[in-house]
Amino acid sequence: MGSWSTLDEYLAWRLPDDLDSLPAKFAAREVVDELGRPLNPSSPAVTGSLVYLYRDPPPEVPVPFEVEVLYQDPRIVVIDKPHFLATTPRGSHIRETALVRVRTLLDLPELSPVHRLDRLTAGVLVLTTRREYRGPYQTLFQQREVDKTYEAVAALRPDLELPRVVRSRMQKIEGVAQAYEEPGQPNSETLVEIDRELGDGLARYRLTPHTGKTHQLRVHMASLGIGILGDPLYPEPREVAIDDFSDPLQLLAKTLRFTDPLTARQHEFVSTRQLAVAQPASVRCEPDDPRG
Repeated sequence: MGSWSTLDEYLAWRLPDDLDSLPAKFAAREVVDELGRPLNPSSPAVTGSLVYLYRDPPPEVPVPFEVEVLYQDPRIVVIDKPHFLATTPRGSHIRETALVRVRTLLDLPELSPVHRLDRLTAGVLVLTTRREYRGPYQTLFQQREVDKTYEAVAALRPDLELPRVVRSRMQKIEGVAQAYEEPGQPNSETLVEIDRELGDGLARYRLTPHTGKTHQLRVHMASLGIGILGDPLYPEPREVAIDDFSDPLQLLAKTLRFTDPLTARQHEFVSTRQLAVAQPASVRCEPDDPRG
C-alpha cells in the first residue's frame, strides 16, 4: 500500500490504465462521492471513503451489420438481430451489443431483453421499454407460452429419418464454451424438420425448440450428425478470430408468436434476414441464351 494525499494521486496508482482519461473525467464532473457530489483532483484521499467513476471500456471490434427494428409500441421493441452481435454486454462485448445499440438508437435507457439469442445467432429478439414491463413478458418465455421457429443450414443426410423430436439431457458449465449431453432425464427437446433441399449436399432445416437450453439447437443438430454450417463449437471447436465475420453460423431465429400479456393482442414477428447459403443461385440470361 502507498501513501497518497490527493485523490488524483490515489486514482493514478489504483487505475494506471486510465491515467490519460482521468483529467477529462474530473473536468466533466464524472468523479463523484457516495452522494453523487463531484470531486476534484486535489480532493483529499480519505481512507475508507467511496469514490465513483465510469471507466472507459477497452476498444471493441465493430460488428459491421445493422440492427433492424421490426416493431415498437409503448411496452416492447422487437428487433432483427444480426449475426455476431451479442444480445447484452458481457466480457469483451459492451458497446457492440444489440441492447446498447438499440438503447442509443431509440433513446430508451431502460430497454431490456426478455430473452436471449447467442451472439452468433441472428433473428427476432424482444425487449421491453421500461423495467416494470419486463416481468410479464419474461414470464411468457419462462412458462413456454411463446412459439418459436428457427432456420438452419446443414448437410443433407438421406439416411436420416425426419421429422423427428430430439430429446436429451444437456448441461452447460459456466466458463466452458461447449454445452454437452449426458445420460439422464431429458431436459431439452427440439423438433427437427427439413424445410427444403438446397443442392450441393445441403438442406435448410426448420427447428422448433420446446425448451430453451443454452446452445440447444446447435447441440441437437450436431448429435444427429448434421452440425450447423459455420458453427465454431459443434461438433468440434475451432479457432475464429474476433474480427472474422466471413463465416456466420447458419442459424436464424425466424418467427416468434405470443399473446401479449398486457393487451391480449396476438403478435407474430418474422425475421427479414436470409441465411446466406440457403438462397438459390441466380442465373443471368444473356441475349443469346436459349433460356432467355
